[in-house]
Amino acid sequence: MGRFDTERKELIEILKEKGITDQNVLTAMGKIERHLFVDPMFINRAYEDNALPIGSEQTISQPYTVAFMTQALKPVKGMKVLELGTGSGYQAAVLASIGCRVFTIERHLSLLINARKMFDAQHLTIASKGGDGSIGWSEHAPYDGIIVTAGAPSIPEPLVNQLADGGRIVIPVGDRDSQQLVIGTRVKDSLLKEIVEGFKFVPLIGKNAWN
Repeated sequence: MGRFDTERKELIEILKEKGITDQNVLTAMGKIERHLFVDPMFINRAYEDNALPIGSEQTISQPYTVAFMTQALKPVKGMKVLELGTGSGYQAAVLASIGCRVFTIERHLSLLINARKMFDAQHLTIASKGGDGSIGWSEHAPYDGIIVTAGAPSIPEPLVNQLADGGRIVIPVGDRDSQQLVIGTRVKDSLLKEIVEGFKFVPLIGKNAWN
């Protein structure tokens, strides 16, 4: 057995107890080694169900939050997904492990460089770039799913425009202190929304978000 295998299995059981049922999500999170994506200072806390700092005033999200948002996206193999806020690269790695075609944007270049090193080390094919996530990545649109790992004051219009018909967006919306998680499904030119309370994220900074 590898280091932290037991802790990772225990974390998956916690996620099940909290209501995560999507087997694709559970299998991917049981396989991806979260301890490789955290700051070495926090490696022994990697499988706690908590967010942890990763530098540049950003965090690696709580595992339950990653699982919940990923499950809300309904990911399947071959699905084309845009992620805003690469951070440590953990969320993108989970999606890629499921078999999604992942495109991810990060505005902090130091985090992006580290995440790319992790993708290479894990042999994950993930397209990434530095820049303003709030404008999306139009060259590769439309997307079957868009996942935003930072809180916005509203849903940026370019993201809705880059979503395929029937595609889903999962994004925290609110003020800088607290947000609601919005799960939106694009139906023609409208977005059907489901709201989930009780999440807190770092702010999404950009042209169509917080300045």
